[in-house]
Amino acid sequence: MTVYLDPPLWPRHGKVWGHLVSDTSVEELLAFAARAGIPERAFDRDHVDVPEEMYPELVRLGAVLVGTRELVRRLRGSGLRVTAAERHGRG
Repeated sequence: MTVYLDPPLWPRHGKVWGHLVSDTSVEELLAFAARAGIPERAFDRDHVDVPEEMYPELVRLGAVLVGTRELVRRLRGSGLRVTAAERHGRG
């Protein structure tokens, strides 16, 4: 069981966001996010969007910081990756 966190690179709503993913299951991801106090609305099919200011707490709880490419590689390897086509109803 590992939850991964990539660098916060995505500006939106006056904050900079990154992604939290599991290499095991969506249930593990949602349980970790709940322990961190992240609302379910932050879940986006295969990841959780997290603001930069939450990173210290997420790492304290056990999230592993990785680069964006490594995060995507691990997500694909887990079989949990949702493609762009699937995300937009085309797959």
